Amino acid sequence: MSASYSVRKARAGDNLLLSRLGAETFVHTFGPDNTAEDMRLYIQNSFSPEIQAAELATPSSVFLIAELATEPVGYARLLESDPPGGVTGSRPIEIVRIYARPERVGHGVGARLMQACLEEAALRQCDVIWLGVWGQNRRAIAFYAGWGFVPVGSHDFLLGTDLQTDTLMARPLHPLGAA
Repeated sequence: MSASYSVRKARAGDNLLLSRLGAETFVHTFGPDNTAEDMRLYIQNSFSPEIQAAELATPSSVFLIAELATEPVGYARLLESDPPGGVTGSRPIEIVRIYARPERVGHGVGARLMQACLEEAALRQCDVIWLGVWGQNRRAIAFYAGWGFVPVGSHDFLLGTDLQTDTLMARPLHPLGAA
């Protein structure tokens, strides 16, 4: 039996929750494959409560929080901005982050968040959705491919002091009401 996850948009006061949830899920996902110092630097520069508050206040950004009952079990962040080369479309939107709590990985949180991301992108009348995924994260690449994302290029990603390569993946969208 699958859990029934609800998804809500984050509010300004969710910056502390997103700071904790972001750090927890990022460390779980990438900690085993990176140095402790690089992880510390990245977490410090990406998931402080102040940084999360600023990201929440950005009009072109939206956070979606997945919950089981009232317990946060994952989140995603979408951002409308200029995409890197390889991503085409007149109204692109990026999935900046999509993560589930460690105990919920493989239990449908990612699928529920992806569906919510696609719905939000359609509401915003975006015509392409894209993301960057670490080239060594085979599980995530397979997940995105299952949702129709295809590789369209690569770009650099700085994790602490380690320059890594992300695979860019994208898929077209059809805005709500479009034929």
